[in-house]
Amino acid sequence: MEGLFNLTWLIPVFPLVAFATIVLYVRRWKNISSYLAVGAIALSFVVSQIVFWMAISTPHLAEAPFHSVIRWMNTGQTLLQMGVMVDPLTAVMLFMVPLVCTMIFVYAIGYMHGDPRYSRFFAYICLFASGMLGLVVADNLLMLFMFWEVMGLCSYLLIGFWFEKPSAMKAGLKAFLTTRVGDAFFLMGLVLLYGQTGSLAFDKVLSPATLQTLANTMLTVPFFGAVPAATVIALLIFGGTVGKSAQFPLHIWLPDAMEGPTPVSALIHAATMVSAGVYLVVRMFPLFHAVPHGSAPEVVTFIGAFTALFASTIAVAQNDIKKVLAYSTISQLGYMVMALGLGAYVAGAFHLITHAFFKALLFMGSGSVIVGAHHEQDMMEMGGLRSRMKITFWTYIVGTLALAGIPPLAGFWSKDEILADAFGHGHILAWAVGSAAAFLTAFYMGRQIFLVFFGKPRSHHAEHAKETPKTMVYPLIVLAFFAALLGFVGVPEDFPVLGHLLGNPFHAFVGEAYAPGHVNWLVMGLSILLASGGLGLGYLLYGRTPLVAGQPDPLARLGPVYKLLKNKYYCDEIYHLIFIRPVTWLGDVMAVVDKNGLDWVVNTVGRSTAAFGTALWRFVDVPIIDGAVNLVGRSGDVFSRLWGWFDNAIIDGAVNAVGAATSWLGRELRSMQTGRVQNYLLIASVNVVVLVLLYMLL
Repeated sequence: MEGLFNLTWLIPVFPLVAFATIVLYVRRWKNISSYLAVGAIALSFVVSQIVFWMAISTPHLAEAPFHSVIRWMNTGQTLLQMGVMVDPLTAVMLFMVPLVCTMIFVYAIGYMHGDPRYSRFFAYICLFASGMLGLVVADNLLMLFMFWEVMGLCSYLLIGFWFEKPSAMKAGLKAFLTTRVGDAFFLMGLVLLYGQTGSLAFDKVLSPATLQTLANTMLTVPFFGAVPAATVIALLIFGGTVGKSAQFPLHIWLPDAMEGPTPVSALIHAATMVSAGVYLVVRMFPLFHAVPHGSAPEVVTFIGAFTALFASTIAVAQNDIKKVLAYSTISQLGYMVMALGLGAYVAGAFHLITHAFFKALLFMGSGSVIVGAHHEQDMMEMGGLRSRMKITFWTYIVGTLALAGIPPLAGFWSKDEILADAFGHGHILAWAVGSAAAFLTAFYMGRQIFLVFFGKPRSHHAEHAKETPKTMVYPLIVLAFFAALLGFVGVPEDFPVLGHLLGNPFHAFVGEAYAPGHVNWLVMGLSILLASGGLGLGYLLYGRTPLVAGQPDPLARLGPVYKLLKNKYYCDEIYHLIFIRPVTWLGDVMAVVDKNGLDWVVNTVGRSTAAFGTALWRFVDVPIIDGAVNLVGRSGDVFSRLWGWFDNAIIDGAVNAVGAATSWLGRELRSMQTGRVQNYLLIASVNVVVLVLLYMLL
């Protein structure tokens, strides 16, 4: 069984290999690029399903997750490792992410048909998917952060994919810079966590002993005094979630991300980028609640609740079909964050899963509408598409009802569990804010349905709209199936008939360590009433008497309030005034200073340096340095001449004298070598006589 879990390593590898192959080898062949991308994500989906079902059948996986690690880097006395981990949370994410990504990849074949950068697009989304899959299976925060940044790069590349459009180029840059703010806090949290624990592995930093230590360790924070280390680290890490999941005040990048192709919007808003931020809080959930009655959960709850209501109010006044869904995504992410802040782990994780399916369905449905209506995105220019795009219409209805929280669709079960948990634990304000956001969600989705699909066409584009290709509508049908039925896996056990019949598999699997919520009939009834009321109000304003071409939006009667909502509370303008203009002004001032001040300083320093150099040359280099060098040269010349005379006269003379003496001696002795034996005997005899005489005399 463990051998099958080892396949987890391959899940992010398939799309990564496809990315490299497309970029390096097959980018010229568009069809091959798209088929390679779809094949790679399909392989990841198959392996993910194997791992998921193995996890489902593995008892006690929550207490003993599967780990597989490799050595990576020595850091002093510690060792950084890279590895994969499979626990219940990883398993359910592996069920959702590859499935939604596969549908988006198939859908993109039809949507991007004819685009001149077709192959590049599929290369980018392969890298994007690899980043999210790697993030899900990572067993430590450092590896998660690396894949987190891969997705940040891909979001920049994909949001600004049509970079020849100034708006797309600016949107990509805005997304990149805004999310970097959150990522900076995230990185500081990682550094502080590593400094306190010496590890970034989930099983170590989330262990009870480590959490207790972090809760008891106090850090001095400016303006706040002594704060538990667990709280500081949790809030710094949450900064990454605020940026990546577009929570207030870093929400401004997400609506502008609609400048990218619609498959990108589905990827960013459903299965990958924004889900990664919430997934980070889900994964680090024990750290956020390590300090009893700590401030970290309160901050998370406030940000989530405020964002949920704030974004939903903006969505009611938007006319761009994709921007309505963008603000809806921000609002739903706020729901998830609020749930996690309240301690509703199962409810937050459950809504993360269900939201991915019905929001991907809605974004892809909006893309189908845009393509079918000849790339028209303004809902005021649509109308009457119900009879012209029937498959898109019915699947869009499913997604809308799921998002609005109409039973028994998926969004009803997950959203109601969040509200029930808030109400049941006495968080009445959070419940009220969530309920108000739920009503507005149903209203703006009803508004969208009636503006887009009902009435008569209000433009030439809508009048000639037609259903999109099969590669686009078939994924909608698959996602509609999950948006309709996935909620049943999370039916609470105490819900009559259904809960006991289905066995509550989601709660039993994900919620082993955290108890799921219970049915609150009052909250459930109010949720259904609010959702129905929101849709009913949408019908009264836009469905009962459909708009005709040129007719103003009924909400325009709200006057300044409508203008405020339509302009998104002027957040972009306020940020521009507070941040952009001062930086621009400072840049202009520095340019003037550089031109009129720094240039003069540089020129003055340059002239002074030149004058100083000339003085050094005249008074130091020529008389002193050159004089010393010349003196040494002349002294060396004299010494070499003396040494030459000594060498020739003495050394060579002695050698020559020895040679001459040797030559003379040789000539004299040569006469004695006659070659006659008689002479040699005579000389020998004389030598003997002489030696005898010397011996006798001495």
